[in-house]
Amino acid sequence: MEKTSSNNRLVVDPITRIEGHLRIEAEMDGNTIKQAFSSGTSVRGIELILQGRDPRDAWAFAQRICGVCTLVHGMASVRAVEDAIRKAWRSNAKLGVAIGKPSMTSMPKGPMQHGKKGHRQSRAPIGVLSEAEMAIPQNAQLIRNIMIATQYVHDHVMHFYHLHSLDWVDVVSALDADPTRTAALAGQLSDYPRSSPGYFKDMKQKVKTLVESGQLGIFSNAYWGHPGYKLPPEVNLMALAHYLDALTWQRDVVKVHTIFGGKNPHPNFVVGGVPSPINLNASTGINTRRLVQLQDAITQMKSFVDQVYYPDIVAIASYYKEWGTRGEGLGNFLTYGDLPMTSMDDPGSFLFPRGAILGRDLSKVHDVDLNDPSEIQEFVSSSWYRYSGGNTSGLHPFNGQTTLEYTGPKPPYKHLNTGAEYSWLKSPRWKGHAMEVGPLARVLMMYAKKDAAAQDIVNRSLSILDLEPSALFSTLGRTLARAVETKIVVNQLQSWYDQLLDNIAKGDTDTFNPLYFAPTNWPIKGQGVGVMEAPRGALGHWLVMQNGKIENYQCVVPTTWNAGPRDPNSQAGAYEAALQDKHTLHDPDQPLEILRTLHSFDPCLACAVHVMDETGEEHLRLKVR
Repeated sequence: MEKTSSNNRLVVDPITRIEGHLRIEAEMDGNTIKQAFSSGTSVRGIELILQGRDPRDAWAFAQRICGVCTLVHGMASVRAVEDAIRKAWRSNAKLGVAIGKPSMTSMPKGPMQHGKKGHRQSRAPIGVLSEAEMAIPQNAQLIRNIMIATQYVHDHVMHFYHLHSLDWVDVVSALDADPTRTAALAGQLSDYPRSSPGYFKDMKQKVKTLVESGQLGIFSNAYWGHPGYKLPPEVNLMALAHYLDALTWQRDVVKVHTIFGGKNPHPNFVVGGVPSPINLNASTGINTRRLVQLQDAITQMKSFVDQVYYPDIVAIASYYKEWGTRGEGLGNFLTYGDLPMTSMDDPGSFLFPRGAILGRDLSKVHDVDLNDPSEIQEFVSSSWYRYSGGNTSGLHPFNGQTTLEYTGPKPPYKHLNTGAEYSWLKSPRWKGHAMEVGPLARVLMMYAKKDAAAQDIVNRSLSILDLEPSALFSTLGRTLARAVETKIVVNQLQSWYDQLLDNIAKGDTDTFNPLYFAPTNWPIKGQGVGVMEAPRGALGHWLVMQNGKIENYQCVVPTTWNAGPRDPNSQAGAYEAALQDKHTLHDPDQPLEILRTLHSFDPCLACAVHVMDETGEEHLRLKVR
């Protein structure tokens, strides 16, 4: 990380321990941040790459937006295509218009037609489709939920230990820890079986070897000894030991994605369901052995969350309660909703509700319409893009444009012109409001909707920490909400697994609706939105398709919501607003306070910005020996 300051302007570029490239410029009043400006320093062009392509292939391209929360863009993309097709079917149903259906012998080879030969398609009229005929099979919904929930648990645990914990945990301080006292402390927090004096003694020796070598490796690039670190040595040692344990734990967790999607990162998907045929006696697909592996992975996830991750979050938060009063920012929160108990067309069945909260008011949840052109809009008045109708008006993603126009300073430069355009991120707004998305938004939405599980875990967590509910609107609150959300999700995983087994026991093995996969069933023109709650927040893919090809494609990703720049009304984005909320730096040369708040959002700039050359030229090649 490079830090420069001049003329009361503090620049931190790049922000480390995130995915992608983020630059923060802050106007300082002494050591206090007066104004902050967030800049994504690369351009994303995935929308242009997708134009003109087969909608069935869109997920494979879109998923490469980022491999950190690996499956989310693939899932949103598949849902967008399905939504566009289903809307057309419903429109036809209202008009009483029949559609054609290719016979099974003419279907392209897919998940439910293994071994069948492809033939020239012939249309067989089937009349008006019923809702049951349009449905994505329940098994596919359950498998999707299990894959998404697994991604939550994996991503949140890895985020805390490997991207965020070093903002609170002092590696060097752990060298002063007493392993026996550390074991006693850990035993008070949970019944994690590895918490023995010998275990912590070995961990202390590993840390000592790293420090004495002068090559801290994964523990580099932090401000060890900074007075902002407040944990006792024993808590530091415990957290570092669990940091290393999490590296091993994740190897078994990601197997869930390989069971259902064949690989990780970037598991396979298919429009119409999931590419996971169920046959308990087969050597491939979902068989008995893989279902046993799945149960083992779910058990491991729950054990680690209950015995390690959640207790660590609460223990560490107890030493930093002052961070429950800073880093709030907007006070506006948005969720698209996800993890349906029935289908994506039934928001009332979502585990995570859809809605908007304004001005911290949890007594009122506003409805959100993803198709209404007046609600979600993207602005580019502070971004390096050009809209054909002018840059002061916003565009709904169905009408979104991706026309690049860099007007910033010529690199290398000291400062951005923050009074003009200063980022490759757009500025999304909901009904004109800047909104925060992510785990805190989801937990607040569940809390406001009187969800029993959320209220129980939130209230117990606040009681343990002796904090008021207002502490949720903060840097500390975001980190605590992520752990609360993980507890909720990991508890739900077993239920979905049990439902899947129950369906199989009843003879229901459907995982794919072939009607979605045949272009002969598609509308001449259609549009759809595919949304999900990615680990970092509300993710939406808006698709316009015509004559079997993608005409327009727009992604509005969580980090665009949170990291976007100011809009035409000078409203700051969520990062900017949070950094402007009670941030006084102990030492501007060691901006630990900035990292704490930014990492509480878990930035993923790779999702928000990408490098693309319209000529397809290669810019960089890496060779790993």
